[in-house]
Amino acid sequence: MDRISVETLKNQLDTGMSIIMLDVREPWEYQICQIEGSVNIPMSQIVSRTAELDKDATIIVICHHGSRSYQVACYLESCGFSCLQNLEGGINAWASTVDRTMAIY
Repeated sequence: MDRISVETLKNQLDTGMSIIMLDVREPWEYQICQIEGSVNIPMSQIVSRTAELDKDATIIVICHHGSRSYQVACYLESCGFSCLQNLEGGINAWASTVDRTMAIY
């Protein structure tokens, strides 16, 4: 698993790169703020919903600060996913650096 900065993710989104942004925060957190186009599967549901994800896709895993997303990425890696990236600093870094209009909690 690799790490990805919020700036690099923003550049990938701007160029139209084909990626899946997997937000593993709880629904109440996702309601507060999210990166447009992301998919919300809470960490607590990832084991039962892993089949919803494409093992061949590039998946950026997102949480609040980067800890839960790291744990989920490690789990997905153990399930055979190979193109995983953990968003450094999570949605908090995104809101602080890329989209300063985004709510911070």
